[in-house]
Amino acid sequence: MPEPLTPDRLLALDRRHVWHPYGPMPGREAPLAVESAAGVRLRLAEPVAGHRELVDGMSSWWSAVHGYNHPVLNEAARGQLDRVSHVMFGGLTHEPAVRLAKRLVDVTPEGLEHVFLADSGSVSVEVAVKMCLQYWRSVGRPAKRRLLTWRGGYHGDTWTPMSVCDPDGGMHHLWSGLLPRQVFAPAPPPGFDAAPDPEYAGRLRALVAEHADELAAVIVEPVVQGAGGMRFHSPAYLRVLREACDEHGVLLILDEIATGFGRTGTFFASEHAGISPDVLCVGKALTGGYLTMAATLCSTEVARGISEGEVPVLAHGPTFMANPLAAAVADASIGLLLSQDWAGEVKRIGAGLREGLAAAEGAPGVRDVRVLGAIGVVQLDREVDVAAATRAAVGHGVWLRPFRDMVYTMPPYVTGDEDVARIGAAVCAAARAGVGA
Repeated sequence: MPEPLTPDRLLALDRRHVWHPYGPMPGREAPLAVESAAGVRLRLAEPVAGHRELVDGMSSWWSAVHGYNHPVLNEAARGQLDRVSHVMFGGLTHEPAVRLAKRLVDVTPEGLEHVFLADSGSVSVEVAVKMCLQYWRSVGRPAKRRLLTWRGGYHGDTWTPMSVCDPDGGMHHLWSGLLPRQVFAPAPPPGFDAAPDPEYAGRLRALVAEHADELAAVIVEPVVQGAGGMRFHSPAYLRVLREACDEHGVLLILDEIATGFGRTGTFFASEHAGISPDVLCVGKALTGGYLTMAATLCSTEVARGISEGEVPVLAHGPTFMANPLAAAVADASIGLLLSQDWAGEVKRIGAGLREGLAAAEGAPGVRDVRVLGAIGVVQLDREVDVAAATRAAVGHGVWLRPFRDMVYTMPPYVTGDEDVARIGAAVCAAARAGVGA
């Protein structure tokens, strides 16, 4: 084992060599160095604002639903390491991948029978789109090559997913004019419990009908638009899209990378609407935050269409596809969720967030406060001062990562009531600091 770096040396090397996400090189703000993690706490290499440990209010970008250093997931990883950590998936198979595929078929919405194991959420979206494009080409309709989505969405940072992120307000507007031109509907009206707007529903139907001859698929995030703005919308609009796609011969892709595995209060967000997609993308919480892995599931119709076409293969194969180590941990993570009252825990956390975030309602600079499942959002009326908001949260002993005009939290499902209350107080403090109040 190499000698551990001192905190100062670590940060100096980080600044010189490491490019962090969504930042310049070198970064403007020094990151906090994490030494270890257990439960819901991140242990820092040295104290910051009087805290050596921070409660993680982000689940490591929504993935660590069981917290850190969980004995069940640790054992799954250790046991698989003793057998095989990786083997190519071309021409070979292995038990962890087969078990995980069967598990995913069992827990996902009805009709999704076939599983492509990818290595990141963005890649799972690339695969989903490729499936739909190849399906239509295989059945003799190659003109169906565009995608329809609504504004305010986010589907990843690789090329095709960027094309269906919000084209104006999103982080990928830099690439306008270079990305494939897709069809955009207005963002869905806000409010999970709001009565659906018939005019908006009619507009969705009309857009699908108008572009049906060129549309391969509709792709949306169900119920919660994540990194594009943390917006919640009525499940009724998903039913509208399902009906319109069925009526006009268009495939439906649901991106549940952020919403899958219980985050919104149902195991998959599409369950709020009672629908099944033709293609489904999952990731993030799939492995409980331990390893990178995602999956794209599709219906038998889509798989058969591709496999009976002129080119009867799905020409996609990441090197680390179906990595046995990640597959074993993912299967254990889903099993762990199903063995517990995950729905009760999500409901409990949601109640705690409602209570804690109530203090932000009506505060200066706050536009909206909303909670759904184990997601809490304070939306501001201006861009958040990220550095100030982060410092305020750390001062309360909590790790948050605000962005755009939002301070939000997605805690691990194992977060206790006292820590949920601490997170709520930290979100409110970060919101105040984020607007200079």
